[in-house]
Amino acid sequence: MTANDVMAKIKDEGIRVIDLRFVDLPGLWHHFTVSAKEFSADVFDEGIGFDGSSIRGFQQIQESDMLLFPDPTSAFVDPFAAEKTLCLICNVKDPITGESYTRDPRHIAQKAEAYLKSTGIGDTAYFGPEPEFFIFDDIRFGQTYNEGYYHIDASEGFWNAGRVENPDAAGNSRNLGYKPRYKEGYFPVPPMDSHQDLRTEMLLALEEVGVEIEVHHHEVGTAGQAEIDMRFDSLVSMGDKLMKYKYCVKNVARRHGKTVTLMPKPIFQDNGSGMHVHQSVWKEGRNQFFEAGTYGDISQAALYYIGGVLKHAPALLALTNPTTNSYRRLVPGYEAPINLIYSMRNRSAAVRIPVYSSSEKSKRIETRFPDPTCNGYMAFSALLMAGLDGIQNKITPPGPLDKDLYDLPPEEKAQIDSTPADLAAALDALEADHDFLLKGDVFTKDVIETWLSYKRENEIDAIRLRPHPWEFALYFDI
Repeated sequence: MTANDVMAKIKDEGIRVIDLRFVDLPGLWHHFTVSAKEFSADVFDEGIGFDGSSIRGFQQIQESDMLLFPDPTSAFVDPFAAEKTLCLICNVKDPITGESYTRDPRHIAQKAEAYLKSTGIGDTAYFGPEPEFFIFDDIRFGQTYNEGYYHIDASEGFWNAGRVENPDAAGNSRNLGYKPRYKEGYFPVPPMDSHQDLRTEMLLALEEVGVEIEVHHHEVGTAGQAEIDMRFDSLVSMGDKLMKYKYCVKNVARRHGKTVTLMPKPIFQDNGSGMHVHQSVWKEGRNQFFEAGTYGDISQAALYYIGGVLKHAPALLALTNPTTNSYRRLVPGYEAPINLIYSMRNRSAAVRIPVYSSSEKSKRIETRFPDPTCNGYMAFSALLMAGLDGIQNKITPPGPLDKDLYDLPPEEKAQIDSTPADLAAALDALEADHDFLLKGDVFTKDVIETWLSYKRENEIDAIRLRPHPWEFALYFDI
């Protein structure tokens, strides 16, 4: 779609307002809306101004003026707006230099795609993330000088198996049961799966905004854990689609008086929410990851790509698992892929080679440690850069290992590296190992430094300074 096509669509379809959207450094969408009467084709060439100092990870107040440039190919009609609204995803530029803004995550993804082509290794990188999330009925949390708490409730939560529900006039409970047991929520049919219709509505909303969906289902956790899988797409396009995904699942839930969270570990002692990311590199229409007859039918290039991902995994996690809560999920015993090894079918490995099909078109690798709190533009770019570094430097990964990694003898377990224990360790790893991200000017030192300082000052220190509720159980009587 061109700028002229967008202007024609506005006129022909009776669009009343235009919503301009862009993403901040941590990965949240921001927007402002203009009247269709005031919107002209000049915006595509000249941009429209906004205050960059009010956006996380962007400008300081003395350099606040920035420009948004809508991408006409990104246009979609918002399925949730009361008035007919056309949404345009934008890139950010500096009004003084006219150059693309180095801290714009979408621009980072565009540079990653360009760098791939410049290497000659491939011309297209495909990504297929599988975000998981929880659907809750109530969430309350707070922190003051003398109090800190959170409270979650969900109609499906197994803790509600004995709750008085829907009492009749005489006060008799009408709890109908069908609460998925802890760690046993995978694939039940209704009525145990009470969110079937809700997820289908999410699927249809996603299709309405141009996101192709392959499957949806209930996930392992109690309390409404869900998964909706998108069909793979190229890097920048998939970054856009992940933003649409989060927008749609949250707004469909809100329609029904429910709320969605993509926090990796909101429920104690049940499975967390990850986002396995399928990847492949293609060149001139051929899958560069396929070679029949090898382990998992993967090529030498794919093996080196895996080597790059595993070598740089501690640094990658600072971008693919970027919250303190991310590391509540990455612990043994909850199907968490904490082992920096690869395997064909072992889901506790950090990288898996799916073997559902032996065809060239379906051959890919699956990086299993990311979670959906990441900024997709930056996480996908970082994974690609690590994989390309592996190919360029012929990094052979450790493995494969097809045993149950959680039940290995201690002497074997000691030989396998694990993911960082917390966000602080991941950030330290990124600080020490980020040269592979700087190739082709995809990430810049300024982006890395800004990311490190933002995460350390606004998240790690914020958690470190606050008493934890369980500390009172452990230490109050000492």
